[in-house]
Amino acid sequence: MSLKLKDKVAVITDATSGMALATAKLFVEEGAYVYITGRRQEQLDQAVKEIGSNVTGVQGDAGNFEDLDRLFERVKADHGHIDVLYTSAGIGHWGIGIDTITPEEYTRVFDVNVRGTIFTVQKALPLLNKGASIIMTGSIAGVKGLPGMGVYSASKAALRSFARTWTLELEPQKIRVNVISPGSIDTATFDGVPQETRDIFISKIPMGRFGESEEIASTALFLASADSSYITGAEIFVDGGLAQV
Repeated sequence: MSLKLKDKVAVITDATSGMALATAKLFVEEGAYVYITGRRQEQLDQAVKEIGSNVTGVQGDAGNFEDLDRLFERVKADHGHIDVLYTSAGIGHWGIGIDTITPEEYTRVFDVNVRGTIFTVQKALPLLNKGASIIMTGSIAGVKGLPGMGVYSASKAALRSFARTWTLELEPQKIRVNVISPGSIDTATFDGVPQETRDIFISKIPMGRFGESEEIASTALFLASADSSYITGAEIFVDGGLAQV
C-alpha cells in the first residue's frame, strides 16, 4: 500500500496535544515531513519526541507575527515549500454571554481564532505548492446557538466563510481550502469534567459517544491527500451527528 503523503511537507500549528498531535503522528506515518508549533517549549519537545521522526518543532504563538515569520523561514530554509497547511491553533470560552462579554475577551478569542488563522495562511502562501491543501479547524459551534459561547461560535463561523472566499481566490494555484468541524472530542478539554456532565453531552450525540482525536486525524489525512482531490470550499463535520440532526 502506497503512503498517502509520501514526500509531502506539512505544517500544523499548535500541535502539542489532542487532535493536532494525533494528526501530526498520522501524517508522518503516511510519509510526510511535519513541522509543528506550540507555545510552550517543554510541551513542544515532548510532542516531537512522541512523533519520533520526520518532524521539526518550532516554538511560537500562531497569533504572533514574528513567530509566524520564524516558522516559515525555517520551513523555507529546510524544504522550500509546503504541501499541506493545517491551522489548528485556537482558543475558546464558556459561560460568557452578551451581557458579560468584554472587549478584552472578544479580542482574545478573535485574535487567535480569526486573525491568527488569516495571517498564518497569508504568510504561508509564498511557500504553498500548486495543488496544496489548506485545512482549518472549525467547530460545530459555528452552526449552532450555544449560550455563553457566542464570540467563540462567531469566530469559527468566520473561518467557514473564509474557506469559501479563499477557495475562489486561490483557484489559479489549484490550492484547496477546507474546514474540519469537530463535535465533542475526548481531549484535554474535558479533563476534570464530572461524569454526569459528560453523560449530558453524550446523550445529545446520535452516535452515543465522544469522538477520538484519531478520527479527526483521519479526516485531516483525507483532506490533505489526493483522496479528496475534488473537494474544496467544504466543511466536514466530525461530530457523531450532533449538529446534523
